[in-house]
Amino acid sequence: MSTLSRDTLPHWMLMLRQWLKHPRRTAAIMPSGPDLAIAMIAELPAGTRRVIELGGGTGALTKALLAHGIAAQDLLVVELNDAMHARLQRRFPQVRIAHGDARQLRGISVAQGFTGDDAADAIISGLGVLSMRRDLQRDIYAAAFDCLRPGGCLIQFTYGPQPPLADEVARELGLEVSRGAFVLRNVPPATVYVYRHARQGQSATGSA
Repeated sequence: MSTLSRDTLPHWMLMLRQWLKHPRRTAAIMPSGPDLAIAMIAELPAGTRRVIELGGGTGALTKALLAHGIAAQDLLVVELNDAMHARLQRRFPQVRIAHGDARQLRGISVAQGFTGDDAADAIISGLGVLSMRRDLQRDIYAAAFDCLRPGGCLIQFTYGPQPPLADEVARELGLEVSRGAFVLRNVPPATVYVYRHARQGQSATGSA
């Protein structure tokens, strides 16, 4: 399929095609809806400036983060799927769009300048964590928390009724989870969860 043909596909159709081709690697059948984007952004820590998005898909959350006020140069989006990565690059040319595996986030973040004083304040994830093997969950979340500033958090949505990260993985990584909003007006309905290092306790979150 040519670039022009791919660009004329509606976002939902591109995502559905990629899900049909790679059902284990594409978490969602449909792009995230605006209500889910609002619910995830509501969990950003106060004063958030730099954000990493895992699994950018067709850009629904990317668009919402930019509209929220995150500057393009302060947003790093990581997408593994070739077709969706290409669309993200064309749709958001000013945003840092990386083609890669979330398990390699440490190296990707360093290459993109998201390190040290410029590390991410928060990570927003659209990855299908619930269906992943435990070792894959552990590798991704360990890499993610290595790329966060102290006090940072990982905001994850899931379509399942329970927290997406296995309890044993969360304990191994020293993470605690809090439940955010349940978004009925999403296809399918989704729940937002927020992960932090347990030593952070009940650090405050809210809209930036």
